[in-house]
Amino acid sequence: MRVISTKSVKPALQLTYVKLMMDVIGRGLVMASQVDEEVKQEVAKFPVGFVLSMKVFPNGPAFIAKVTEDHQLKLLQSVATKPDLTITFKHLSHAFLVFSFQESTAQAFAHDRMIADGDLAYAIRLVRCLNKMESLILPKLLAELAVKQYPSELSLKEKLTGAANIYLKVAQSYFKRSV
Repeated sequence: MRVISTKSVKPALQLTYVKLMMDVIGRGLVMASQVDEEVKQEVAKFPVGFVLSMKVFPNGPAFIAKVTEDHQLKLLQSVATKPDLTITFKHLSHAFLVFSFQESTAQAFAHDRMIADGDLAYAIRLVRCLNKMESLILPKLLAELAVKQYPSELSLKEKLTGAANIYLKVAQSYFKRSV
């Protein structure tokens, strides 16, 4: 795979791309919490009302989600108080590396490109949810770059069914007022 230097991609283009990917990942995570059993089990272990977010420092693209009473995620426009867990990319170029699949989330943490503000156990749980969602919705070649370890037990049928369900719900969410 050809590596794209973050210096060769203009910051405005990086911002647009990261904004789009942040939206897709936020919506994908919400939809995976509704359709995928593994993600459902992980989200069920968050307390009801738990608020998580992912953002780019200082005021870059972000998503905020809350655990509902039925243990699913729901996107929020904003929150009045500090989220229980915030995953922050230290710079737009760091988010671009992850969202362009040049670096996995685990590598970004290892290279100190991200900060987890909140309980580490919840951060690990969120990363597992993100990894499963990405394994389902991305082509295998990209998913293997995006996640630390691609799930060997993920059958083609499960991948196609999961991806179709998530993509359908994500597409529908663009036509509804709230997710």
